[in-house]
Amino acid sequence: MTAVNVIKTIGVIASVALPLFNIPLILKIKKRGSSKDFSLTWVVGVWFCLLLMIPAVLISRDIVFKVFGIINFILFTAVAVYVFKYRQ
Repeated sequence: MTAVNVIKTIGVIASVALPLFNIPLILKIKKRGSSKDFSLTWVVGVWFCLLLMIPAVLISRDIVFKVFGIINFILFTAVAVYVFKYRQ
């Protein structure tokens, strides 16, 4: 395995792992039953930026960027849904 392949493999693993940290955030919101400590401006801003990135993600040949972009968009969308659902 070449150094480039090792670097790409590590990048793909990290691109899958990083968005998974959204799951504990979702579980925390659900357990507390409140998302009042999350800024709606931050949530909408991050989600909107991710939405704007999706076309570039989908046409990219870079597997690390593509995997990260898709998984991050899906999981952060779940975060946004929970933030709005549990807003009091």
